[in-house]
Amino acid sequence: MTDQDPGGISPFQQMVASGAGAVVTSLFMTPLDVVKVRLQSQRPSMANGKCLLYCNGVLEPLYLCPNGARCATWFQDPTRFTGTMDAFVKIVRHEGTRTLWSGLPATLVMTVPATAIYFTAYDQLKALLCGRALTSDLYAPMVAGALARLGTVTVISPLELMRTKLQAQHVSYRELGACVRTAVAQGGWRSLWLGWGPTALRDVPFSALYWFNYELVKRWLNGLRPKDQTSVGMSFVAGGISGTVAAVLTLPFDVVKTQRQVALGAMEAVRVTPLRMDSTWLLLRRIRAESGTRGLFAGFLPRIIKAAPSCAIMISTYEFSKSFFQRLNQDRLLGA
Repeated sequence: MTDQDPGGISPFQQMVASGAGAVVTSLFMTPLDVVKVRLQSQRPSMANGKCLLYCNGVLEPLYLCPNGARCATWFQDPTRFTGTMDAFVKIVRHEGTRTLWSGLPATLVMTVPATAIYFTAYDQLKALLCGRALTSDLYAPMVAGALARLGTVTVISPLELMRTKLQAQHVSYRELGACVRTAVAQGGWRSLWLGWGPTALRDVPFSALYWFNYELVKRWLNGLRPKDQTSVGMSFVAGGISGTVAAVLTLPFDVVKTQRQVALGAMEAVRVTPLRMDSTWLLLRRIRAESGTRGLFAGFLPRIIKAAPSCAIMISTYEFSKSFFQRLNQDRLLGA
């Protein structure tokens, strides 16, 4: 079977397996992603006559605050979130439970092809690197994961921008097309890749760390078992641990990515054409100056709560689906 990977399944079967994992993971994890985006897209107050642009998930109103007293009512707004559980409660209370799955169709449109491309590219690249001895078996997962993620981020970045706008601004699907056209008119086609830099800085190191740790933890859990015979339970545990570690280390870049993408909505609200976007490092310094180090880790709890189970569910579903196709292919060979 020359068109199949060392695990005994074809690239198409790898794509089907990873796509199934993406669907299952998205159904469970979208509410946590919605809460994370809402928390990260909030901005601290700026008094003394400055404008307050606050994305509460329903609309992005502009608040003019000539003095602190006039802002008092806004600070008591029930849709301003103080934490993860507070966001869950207020979103359900004021917007309905369905809001927690806002952007799910866009998420599926993005994650299914992205995951299929990503996981298939990872397996093929890892097999290539190991097969041709281009790098050691220890570092092959790290290199393959980074390269696979870089290519996927570039292809999927415009779809993630749309998903973030759906979740942060709560626009309808009919309005999404108008939002995209407005974004292109104001910022050019490059605006569709708004946030590509911080997304790559978040996802490429995340992927490298994730696959490196996943293979190590899986090998440790497997013991003397063949590496291609990993049980679903072991994959679940290894994926959860690896996802948590990678998510913690890359969270500041996730905050920057979210703020940069919702910034496009801010410019639309005040009808300002962006001249030049701040660099990732400048945004990191600004967030730290406005909100302290804690601001760099906004959405920490929902990201961690999401990362561990989502990585665990995704990789275990993928491994289970791969095992299914491996058995199917073996049965076909025996029956031939």
